[in-house]
Amino acid sequence: MKPLLNKLKIEAHNKGGCTGVDKWVGGGEKLISCSPTTGEVIAEVEMVNEASYDSIAEQSVTAFNSWRTVPAPLRGQLVRDLGNRLRELREPLGELVTLEMGKIKAEGIGEVQEMIDICDFAVGLSRQLCGSTMHSERPGHRMYEQWHPLGPIGIISAFNFPVAVWSWNAALAAICGDTMTWKPSPQAPLTAVAVQHICNEIMADHNVGGVFNLAIGNNESIAPRMVADRRLPLISFTGSCEIGKMVAQNVGARMGKTLLELGGNNAVIVEADAKVDLAVRGILFGAVGTSGQRCTSTRRVFVQQQIAAKLTESLIAAYEQVSIGDPLDPATLMGPLITPQSVEAYSAAIKEAVAQGGQVVYGGNVISDRPGNFVEPTIILMPSQTAQVHHETFAPILYIIEYESLEEVIGLQNAVPQGLSSAIFTTSLQTAEKFLAATGSDCGIANVNIGTSGAEIGGAFGGEKDTGGGRESGSDSWKVYMRRQTNTINWSEDLPLAQGIEFG
Repeated sequence: MKPLLNKLKIEAHNKGGCTGVDKWVGGGEKLISCSPTTGEVIAEVEMVNEASYDSIAEQSVTAFNSWRTVPAPLRGQLVRDLGNRLRELREPLGELVTLEMGKIKAEGIGEVQEMIDICDFAVGLSRQLCGSTMHSERPGHRMYEQWHPLGPIGIISAFNFPVAVWSWNAALAAICGDTMTWKPSPQAPLTAVAVQHICNEIMADHNVGGVFNLAIGNNESIAPRMVADRRLPLISFTGSCEIGKMVAQNVGARMGKTLLELGGNNAVIVEADAKVDLAVRGILFGAVGTSGQRCTSTRRVFVQQQIAAKLTESLIAAYEQVSIGDPLDPATLMGPLITPQSVEAYSAAIKEAVAQGGQVVYGGNVISDRPGNFVEPTIILMPSQTAQVHHETFAPILYIIEYESLEEVIGLQNAVPQGLSSAIFTTSLQTAEKFLAATGSDCGIANVNIGTSGAEIGGAFGGEKDTGGGRESGSDSWKVYMRRQTNTINWSEDLPLAQGIEFG
């Protein structure tokens, strides 16, 4: 453990918050970070209290007043150097993600690669924060739009992607001229401390401070304080639908903005003409990857009746090959759940599904022959889409339901409250286009012949309905971190009014 921490230069990991000048502050209670693989304590982290949070937020406000005046291409140079430093530390930081969160090593390193990718994307974007020009109806007038930095923003992230989702926000916000205060999940504080040290190093190289700020705090007092903080015009929140709704209400009450990335109850549709082997591979990673703890994890599989038996048999055979164990072992394909409470939720969901007519055809058991929060990936045949299937359980539980027609299954897919990711496997162009049409999938992400997980940073990430409507990462997601301004310039000698109004 110590060599890993030393390589990441986080010897001061027992502190709780950081302004952008490596000034560590705490004052709150101790937060214990435990390995979900062994249950052993990794580190104790001193959280911020309300007073120290306020000092960090105020540092972010002060830094914003100067950072917003730096030309965007120069802001991009800082983000470029951040990405390059992450390249150097890709493997040890990825291993730390695995150690603290429990996803397998390949996924932990892949998460750091996402950070690198979004830094690359943001660097290019720093020269393309483009506005629009439009013709004025008034002679001798010119109209255009421009985008200005929004302000100091708040980022509240979740345990399942402890660093990648922060980077989606942070890289774009930084090139947009914003500063930020980050409250990571209490279940993954050590990875946040490591990232903050890297940020401090890069900011020092550029002779700036307070662009990236960390506030490790609890969900009972610090999170609500951030949500209510009028100094933060935007709160980016990743978490459950239930908590996200409260965040939206409270930020909206102060006329702030929210970027919400909430739950998903994602479905894969498998048509009779699909390539079954391809579908099995997509479903397997979507359902088992990150132990079913992604917001894009595959929860439901709708399979056309003609191939239901074949697909189910193939999935069972694939599940039998999934090695479960230490996520740092390269041979492991599925690590532990994050907490013992997650294990309890897994067991309760399976029990309820069986009570509603489900048949467990693979897995369904807690693994108790070793320490840690290990469970078996589970496949349950459901007679219909019951109330339990409508509920998202953050665990590797897959429900399989048969259907007859495409129209029927699109209605079943869209019937859940969430609307994040969706996929269809088919070799029919017409079927694929119907799935992608306005009357097809109602999700923010709709894929053909790939699974529901594994979004690239080039496209905007997010969903509809109870998923919150937010968009992060690629495309034009940068606009949420800026404020739009419409400008009209009169270069004539007259003062005509719009709509032809004559006054006086």
